[in-house]
Amino acid sequence: MDHVLNSPGVTVSPVSKKLVWTGRVLTGLVVAFLAFDGAMKLIPIEPVLEALRRLGYPVEIARHLGVVLVACTALYAVPRTRMLGALLSTAYLGGATATHVRVGDPFWFPIVMGVLLWAGLYLREPRLRALLAASEAAPKAA
Repeated sequence: MDHVLNSPGVTVSPVSKKLVWTGRVLTGLVVAFLAFDGAMKLIPIEPVLEALRRLGYPVEIARHLGVVLVACTALYAVPRTRMLGALLSTAYLGGATATHVRVGDPFWFPIVMGVLLWAGLYLREPRLRALLAASEAAPKAA
């Protein structure tokens, strides 16, 4: 089990092995999807270019978007940088959500990816659970 950073007065209960594995599976699914999506943008095939046109983006940015997404996903996949990767991937997915809302497409998929990303991280990262528990235990400003 990973080391948990406890704050005074904050107790973080360990998560069962089943939940940790559930978190790993969720993370694996998210990483697989985002890596595939990023790779498709790196080798911009016609369906990718058509999607960019439909969304109102110039096709010249396909590779740039692919590099950003692959980099964010790689940071999320590496244990030492997974928190940074989660934050950056969430930002990318927020942009995808905004784009879909702007053009009137269904926008639920990037939101689901973001929820799965953070659910997987929450289940396998005791420091995130400790941080959230500490924020709940913090005194409220009057």
